[in-house]
Amino acid sequence: MYILKSYVPMEQTMINKILCTLLLSANVLFACSAEGISEKKSKANDANTADTDTSYAFGVALGADFKQAGLRFDYDALIKGFQEALEGKETRITLEEAIPLIQTAMQEAMVRQSEETRQKGAEFLAENGKKPGIKTTESGLQYELITPGTGPKPQSSDTVSVHYEGTLLDGSVFDSSYTRGEPAEFPLDEVIPGWTEGIQLMEVGSTYRLFIPSDLAYGEQGAGNFIPPNSTLIFKVELLGRKEMPGID
Repeated sequence: MYILKSYVPMEQTMINKILCTLLLSANVLFACSAEGISEKKSKANDANTADTDTSYAFGVALGADFKQAGLRFDYDALIKGFQEALEGKETRITLEEAIPLIQTAMQEAMVRQSEETRQKGAEFLAENGKKPGIKTTESGLQYELITPGTGPKPQSSDTVSVHYEGTLLDGSVFDSSYTRGEPAEFPLDEVIPGWTEGIQLMEVGSTYRLFIPSDLAYGEQGAGNFIPPNSTLIFKVELLGRKEMPGID
């Protein structure tokens, strides 16, 4: 569930994923070179439609990963390096030298993307806060009442049962209890701050929409593969029930 406090930072997840992809690709390329790349190249030149589609598929998969990471390329240099490695030629930069360059480029891309995401979130919240029905708390959390409830409001020490759907600003759904087909249950003090605060504003039986600034969500770390660093998050939340902790009124 992408509402809990602890998640593997997206930055490290993305770096690890792409490095693994690159290392695997490099091992395959150099293995092919050792087996006799010229013979394989000759066969590749006679590729049928299926082989062409497979080659294109590799390009699409790698390109999608690189785009998600925010990487920028000199395409001539990229193709030259790829082709020389594939053909078993001596490359200008060794694989050992390439890895730290790749890590630096990815970290710089992450910082650039993170700042762009933060700015978009700030601009969205500034405009969203002007809309009718949107209320903003002192922390910066914004919320909208969709359906009123008649039950009690939970406290931070309670365990609550909810249905919810979480989206990014572009509408991408990254988490949904509705999709899983069952409500989620969790202690309010074990979720992101925007949830801990927002759900305490709700009565049992109500449905709210929460607009959570990045510093009340996952901040500069992001979460998993789906929530970039500095993301403003939007949740539709239906509060189904609450369980009080023993000794808590």
